[in-house]
Amino acid sequence: MRKTERILRSFDGSWRGGLLEPCRNAGHIWRMTRDPNTPETRFDAVAKCTYCADWFQKTHTGHPPRSVLWAEPGARILIAGQAPGARVHASGRPFTDPSGDRLRGWMDVDDATFYDRSKISIVPMAFCFPGYNEKGHDLPPPKECAKLWRAGILEALGPFDLTLLVGGYAQDWHIGKGTVTARVGAWRDHAPHVFPLPHPSWRTTGWVKKNPWFGGELIPELRMRIKEVLDD
Repeated sequence: MRKTERILRSFDGSWRGGLLEPCRNAGHIWRMTRDPNTPETRFDAVAKCTYCADWFQKTHTGHPPRSVLWAEPGARILIAGQAPGARVHASGRPFTDPSGDRLRGWMDVDDATFYDRSKISIVPMAFCFPGYNEKGHDLPPPKECAKLWRAGILEALGPFDLTLLVGGYAQDWHIGKGTVTARVGAWRDHAPHVFPLPHPSWRTTGWVKKNPWFGGELIPELRMRIKEVLDD
């Protein structure tokens, strides 16, 4: 087992005893540094993370890591997404693409509200763009990212009044395995505090047409709940 693996496997996500950071002069060897008890310290560590850099270089896009974390403590709503796409990788802001337009439409919020970090935190399952494969398809979020950072970041942000689980990867982590259709179809089991949603990409257009209850029943309830939380 490599030294990196030993160090990472000893880290249980509890954020006790110090913060994991990469040592610049030791490749991807990680060390424990600084008091981890402030949100700023944790966010800064995510911003500097290069753990997946070698893996990204081997993708068809061959891109460098760029973490996209849009959050601050005290927000009332959590959007648990999948991973940044190429446009978000370029912009540094989450959901600056047609998927974001569709998601904001489902939520019935404008850009100003959506990007107000005092109201809405956006925490994807992986903070960096995973890249494309040789066929130009999106690669899945690296599982290592959530293992390293997710529990600590959510702990730093505190409890939320409403959580939107956008796509299968976020749903797997938060509510357990299953199909997106089954979990979104059972949205009443989780409402009013959690709403599972399909990923708002163009691929969802056909799914929405085949499942009219999504637009006719779930979306009105979701919008009402968002308004209730933001107006409280």
